[in-house]
Amino acid sequence: MDNLENDILPVIKNWDLDEEQEKKEIVRHYRALLKMLKSKLKKGDKELLRAAFEMAADAHKTMRRKSGEPYILHPIAVAMICVDEIGLGVRSTICALLHDTVEDTDITLEDIKSEFGNEIAKIVDGLTKISTVMTTNSSQQAENFKKILLTLTDDPRVILIKLADRLHNMRTMDSMKQEKQLKIASETIWVYSPLAHRMGLYNIKTELEDLSMKYLEPDKYKEIAKKLAETKRERTKYINEFIRPLKDKLTNSQYPTEIYGRPKSIHSIWNKIKKKGVSFEEVYDLFAIRVILDVPLEMEKEACWKVYSLITDEYLPSPERLRDWLSNPKSNGYEALHTTVMGPQGKWVEVQIRTKRMNEIAEKGLAAHFKYKEGTPSEDRFDKWFIQIREALGNQQEDGIDFLQDFKTSFLAEEIYVYTPKGEVKMLPTNSSALDFAFYIHTAIGSKCIGAKVNHKLVPIGHTLRSGDQIEIITSNKQKPTEDWLNMVVTAKAKNSIKDSLREEKKSIAEEGKYTLQRKLEGLGAAYSPYNIDQLVVYYKLSSHLDLHYNIATKKNDLKELKLFQVIGDKIEAPKPLQTSTETEPVVFDPAQKTYNKKDSELIIFGESSDKIQYSLGKCCNPIPGDDVFGFVSTGKGLIIHRTNCPNATQLLANYGHRVVKTKWAKNKEISFLTGLRIVGLDDVGVVNKITNIISGELKINIAALTIESKEGLFQGTIKVYVHDKDELELLVDKIKSLNGIQRVDRFDTESV
Repeated sequence: MDNLENDILPVIKNWDLDEEQEKKEIVRHYRALLKMLKSKLKKGDKELLRAAFEMAADAHKTMRRKSGEPYILHPIAVAMICVDEIGLGVRSTICALLHDTVEDTDITLEDIKSEFGNEIAKIVDGLTKISTVMTTNSSQQAENFKKILLTLTDDPRVILIKLADRLHNMRTMDSMKQEKQLKIASETIWVYSPLAHRMGLYNIKTELEDLSMKYLEPDKYKEIAKKLAETKRERTKYINEFIRPLKDKLTNSQYPTEIYGRPKSIHSIWNKIKKKGVSFEEVYDLFAIRVILDVPLEMEKEACWKVYSLITDEYLPSPERLRDWLSNPKSNGYEALHTTVMGPQGKWVEVQIRTKRMNEIAEKGLAAHFKYKEGTPSEDRFDKWFIQIREALGNQQEDGIDFLQDFKTSFLAEEIYVYTPKGEVKMLPTNSSALDFAFYIHTAIGSKCIGAKVNHKLVPIGHTLRSGDQIEIITSNKQKPTEDWLNMVVTAKAKNSIKDSLREEKKSIAEEGKYTLQRKLEGLGAAYSPYNIDQLVVYYKLSSHLDLHYNIATKKNDLKELKLFQVIGDKIEAPKPLQTSTETEPVVFDPAQKTYNKKDSELIIFGESSDKIQYSLGKCCNPIPGDDVFGFVSTGKGLIIHRTNCPNATQLLANYGHRVVKTKWAKNKEISFLTGLRIVGLDDVGVVNKITNIISGELKINIAALTIESKEGLFQGTIKVYVHDKDELELLVDKIKSLNGIQRVDRFDTESV
């Protein structure tokens, strides 16, 4: 590596780089990449790597990233993540260096194939396709996503390199415009983070979640990060106190052991705060203690349980918090023993017990799984997962967004394990029903399912299963799938089977409608032709010929309107629609008049031109001035404003990025917005009076509604108020929190507001 500069400087010496410093920076990064690969390099590999670097460097020589740095630093960084954080080898590194060349430069797949062979060209092709998935229309998106998943099942390196690419983009997104940050962060939390989890890349999954939160909920992210930094010393002190008595016991055991504390991610802490309804200070497991054992494969299980015994001799465990992934590893290969114990000062602490092999699989996922694959119990878990994906890809009728949603719930969700009547273990996504299990066993069993016995008790087909359940399916030859079954299942296999069955029945019923339409058209002197059927499909606002025939057969469309059509030769022409406006003007509350004033609805500035445009506020999140928001062009409803942390924001931004409009608030203190607060506190005399005095008396804020319920010395209240902006709301929250006995004040945003 001494002649490294001589190797690669000829490639970059003629570049139009601002400084000699940039050339040195590129050399430094390339040197670091080769150093990471040193132990994996075989004869000829170094020359191949240099050829890949030269091809990528030359292709990207005029390109710069949004940050201003030479673009070639991005492929090098992606390659370094592949090697160092995922554990991939030389061929994957070559693919990572070339991953953007076909999409962004003049290099073709043929160029890559002739230089590096079919294997690398195929992976680069998969990486190129995956880049277009989130930006095309729904039908194209579905097709591309299916191609990517087929590539995944053929060569999982496509997804692993793409995850490395996404991770580096997320780490370096500060230079992008906000709307681009929101879209990329939403895609990441919607698809890429669950995918990383499913591939067993827990560190990458965690970092992707944290980085997404940084852009989607910046205030909460900064608040938790600040509190974690402030409590770091105290946490370290507690971890040392917890570990001290265990170290002696583990040192005296026969197993070489490493033990340390690891902070929980900002995203997981925020999830706990939301789910449990607690403050940061009340989240008990801000960190986990990790115990790593260095033992041979055949001793792993025994060693983990012995260490568990040593730990629970010292600290009392919580029985319901034991997670045994030694006996039943997750289908992404994850193995460990988790327990939660009562530590010093009455604090619950999570302890994770793993071996070095398990730890590498937990951190490097699929790549490490294949390294250790031979002879392990999880040998075919990924293979089974890939087979299930291939089965799901058989359905070509799915809309792009539906397909993506089904893929998420079926293949990227957490899992439960259940048992057949004979005691065989089956893995299913969380929230699977008895009906999902029936279809998982066989399509014919699912289609005839009328009920189930779970742990020998009779349950309906929609019964939600839990880990450890034993299920027996009850069938009847008279049973057949119905539309409402789709609401009872989460797995792609069940959904696809139900849709196939419904489609076949629909086709059968539609035949009658087809015959009726044929007679009606011939009665008018028109032909039963694709052109004429298309005219009717458009007129009735349907999506297919099948829908039209079905609606005619079921009398949803009675064809009375056919007399309005013009017949020219053997063709029919649809009547022109009446020019009626279906749009409703959005309204905003004006507190001075106590009425809704339409003229004041121009509140938000869009785009670079600062034009004021009318809009309506999303009822799902009720944004107020000061909230981070985006505009969404909705079909039939015009422009709707959502908060960036709205419950629906992630899906809208990830799947419909082309409909998102850049949005910011204009200053207008004359207009008030309805929002709500939930208050919990001690039921003290006069507490309601103190709260209303702050709202109406001190801050002069109008109250729309107030309900207070008292129970066992605590009160819970909801207050709906009209505020001018987020600053005014935060001032109100701070003042209510300062009252004696108030425990929590939280904003809520539902349609009930």
